[in-house]
Amino acid sequence: MKEIISTENAPKAVGAYSQGVSFSGLVFTSGQLPIDPATGELNTGDIASQAEQAMKNVKAVIEKAGLTMDDILKVTILLADIADFAAVNQIYESFFTGNYPARSCFAVKDIPKGAGIEIEAIAGRN
Repeated sequence: MKEIISTENAPKAVGAYSQGVSFSGLVFTSGQLPIDPATGELNTGDIASQAEQAMKNVKAVIEKAGLTMDDILKVTILLADIADFAAVNQIYESFFTGNYPARSCFAVKDIPKGAGIEIEAIAGRN
């Protein structure tokens, strides 16, 4: 049965979607923008600070589902500028203990709200 994941520790949805969905042992997060959940404001700082906020938001949804970052199986990162890859990768690494999930990273034309990054994840229950 599909279960909707919702937490005050991640930004509210800006459209017709859930922060996360759990189904059949898997947890899917929606793409997380660098929005501060406490203020609802978009982080417009450098890409490192945007990446950190987006990762914190992913983490909040994963933790609300009762999982940890080590349970993440796949991450997709969307960047407004592929030149930001190295800076984002450095922040990304800090959220894992070395047992990294599979990952894709793409440069895209536009990200909602003019953000520099959006991150989504799929995690699994053992």
